[in-house]
Amino acid sequence: MMTSPTLSQEAPRRPDARTLIDTVLDPGSFVSWDEPPHDPAPPGSAYARELAEARARTGYDEAVVTGEGRIDGRRVAVAACEFSFLAGSMGVAAAERLVRAVERATAERLPLLASPSSGGTRMQEGALAFAQMVKIAAAVTRHKRAGLPYIVYLRHPTTGGVLASWGSLGHVTAAEPRALIGFLGPRVFKTLHGYPFPEGVQVAENLFAHGLVDAVVSAQDARQVASRALSVLCAPTRGLDPGPAPDDSAEPVEAWESITRSRRDDRPGVRTLLKVAASDVTPLNGTGVGESDPGLLLALARFGAVPAVVLGQDRRTQRTVAPLGPGALRVARRGMRLAEELNLPLITVIDTAGAALSKEAEEGGLAAEIARSLSDMVLLNAPTVCLILGEGAGGAALALLPADRVLAAQHGWLSPLPPEGASAILHRSVDFSPQVAAAQRVRSADLLHDGIVDRIIPELPDAADEPEEFCRRTARALEHEIALLLDRPPSERLADRLSRYRRLGVG
Repeated sequence: MMTSPTLSQEAPRRPDARTLIDTVLDPGSFVSWDEPPHDPAPPGSAYARELAEARARTGYDEAVVTGEGRIDGRRVAVAACEFSFLAGSMGVAAAERLVRAVERATAERLPLLASPSSGGTRMQEGALAFAQMVKIAAAVTRHKRAGLPYIVYLRHPTTGGVLASWGSLGHVTAAEPRALIGFLGPRVFKTLHGYPFPEGVQVAENLFAHGLVDAVVSAQDARQVASRALSVLCAPTRGLDPGPAPDDSAEPVEAWESITRSRRDDRPGVRTLLKVAASDVTPLNGTGVGESDPGLLLALARFGAVPAVVLGQDRRTQRTVAPLGPGALRVARRGMRLAEELNLPLITVIDTAGAALSKEAEEGGLAAEIARSLSDMVLLNAPTVCLILGEGAGGAALALLPADRVLAAQHGWLSPLPPEGASAILHRSVDFSPQVAAAQRVRSADLLHDGIVDRIIPELPDAADEPEEFCRRTARALEHEIALLLDRPPSERLADRLSRYRRLGVG
């Protein structure tokens, strides 16, 4: 449905479907896949006249344009709505054109870029048009299950069945600034209820704040988002050179010293690691279903030649905003699903002083989310590497642990509780924290000895004193481990992972 006057006045000039395609694709690379549509309107009917008038006025023959082109030389399929054609509404002909394009992209193993801009179902075609959303959702889902990327750019406005089908299924979803995006159009709501829908709810920026879209960008910047994402999503995953095994010689230190060092405010975290030592970083935002948690970072990135989905606990944000809650683990599970669907390696980064201890966390199902994260990760078909970067306290840390390979920074550690909490349980005082930490064997050297960790990344003498070199050293270790894992059959990787955790502690 049409947007409110307020949004229209504030919105920037917006590209039509062809301009968008020309903006996002390499110049001159677009090739149309469209055939003349089969009109469902009876000849001479009012609907037939509407279609004819829309074609004459807009220069489009239907509400959807499909075809292929290139982004930075990479072949991609595209599908874009044109709102000026009967409000971008989806009838049988438009849906059939879209589904054929999705199916062709799947058959030719092309990534698919989709850009809805629609009021939803074409009212002139009623229930039959409405039911087309089923076959559209089925085609998109089959495309994704084939391990092929599906990137969505929501344009102003996108409402109704289009948002509730192919508009909400992206692996990566961006939106146009100030775009109206919502299930029920505000004009319909006001007509039905007699008062306006709350202002500012169905706006791209509000969706971003609630973890429903990954970015709010212009059409020009959407090209860059797609390019960076595809450089990870389409990167080769076979035959990568792991290079020489990284040096993992590290002088053991006392557990309490490592814990103290891991808590330094200037210690590099996951954001520093990505900034210094990764490329083609595409941040993703929230769960995609209305929840986010700033304490957990989700991104696509490359370490050297290796592509990955990265889940990282951001310790600084946990300290300044809020501890990790159940929403953070739901964000993590979104990342696990992405890795599974796209056959991409998963890197998890543990760096947390512990999960939130609050009424909201309990009522939000924190314990259940820890259990689900453990279950999802240990059974994931994708290759997985866990990095214990710093603090590793409690169930929030354990939830990201069960990987094929586990690396630990020299001063990284893993414990059921912060040592102060364990000391309070055992001695009714925090004064015994250093002794408890030593007895619980939480330091990296003990974790390596006990089979929880596979490799230690040296700190010389402390990551905070050499942040850039430490991050590069860590990235080389991650690239080495993932390259080796990628050349192993998935069934073998999974069997070894399950065996590893089955034998842990019992030989």
